[in-house]
Amino acid sequence: MASASPSRLLLDWYDRHARRLPWRVSPEDRLLGEVPDPYRIWLSEVMLQQTTVAAVKDYFTKFTRSWPTVTDLAAAAEEDVMKAWAGLGYYSRARNLKKCAETVARDHDGRFPEDEDALLKLPGIGPYTAAAIATIAFDRHAAVVDGNVERVLTRLFQIETPLPDAKPEIKAKMAGLTPDQRPGDFAQAVMDLGATICTPRRPACALCPWRSICKVQSSSLAETLPRKAPKKEKPTRFGAAFVAVDAATGAVLLRRRPPKGLLGGMSEVPGTEWAEDFSPESAPDFAPFPADWQQRPVEVKHTFTHFHLRLTVYRADLTADTTPLLDGGWWSAPEVIETEALPTVMKKALAAAFESPRK
Repeated sequence: MASASPSRLLLDWYDRHARRLPWRVSPEDRLLGEVPDPYRIWLSEVMLQQTTVAAVKDYFTKFTRSWPTVTDLAAAAEEDVMKAWAGLGYYSRARNLKKCAETVARDHDGRFPEDEDALLKLPGIGPYTAAAIATIAFDRHAAVVDGNVERVLTRLFQIETPLPDAKPEIKAKMAGLTPDQRPGDFAQAVMDLGATICTPRRPACALCPWRSICKVQSSSLAETLPRKAPKKEKPTRFGAAFVAVDAATGAVLLRRRPPKGLLGGMSEVPGTEWAEDFSPESAPDFAPFPADWQQRPVEVKHTFTHFHLRLTVYRADLTADTTPLLDGGWWSAPEVIETEALPTVMKKALAAAFESPRK
């Protein structure tokens, strides 16, 4: 009797152990005729870029309740989309999300294209996302490679070439493994295997459906793969944030960041530019207007993709009626500030401004 193929071994495991995720159609539901919703697959894949499943779940639920279809999202106000995205990070994804929804609604009658080449032409969709949508939503044969897949396949085939140089070989191996039948379930199965069994530390090799064919299973080599080229050290930039508070109401002065660039379109408290050569001692010279600015004892530390940031925070308690309103600025009352499109670094600045001094 011929042994089962690697794809069959994994799909059998997936049918029993698939993770329950709000954007996924389970193997049982697929047997009952339910099909994946391309909109939900696309939305989840964009949210999951550089972000964990645990962090994405609540955001995904909020988005799909507010905008159940891609045409609903296309018609939404960009400010509302940015507010709903606040805290999830990598804010260019949110801007591209809105642009992509508008393109699908306008140019594709609200239906996502089914093949990779057409998907790649949509705003914010790169090779990975195009492959994921094509195979998971439409069961097209495509090689879907995310971080979990890279880990599983470098171990399965003992690929010791460091990333990113190993990416073409990994993709070729994934293309060869992906079956013509149920390619979408197979892609999700490899992701689940990496997330639950073939984990970065202490992989549970004894429970793995591929243990009999894995080249490094149960060996000390497993935890060393995938290998990665040394990362360049991130520079540190410095800046200051100025939190103006209305003494009567507790409202905070906010403004909108420029639409393009880092944190584009998000809300912020006024502040300086962020630069490696910025001197924190000179921060008061850059205050948005004259006031009794008091330096807070807590420095804000935050890390972006390409640099670390250290912010000195100043606070001034004043009267909103007599304070010059910044161009494009507004006063945000305490009861609504949580709904503002504030990125995490700005939430940290506000927390530092309102933190009680240590005794």
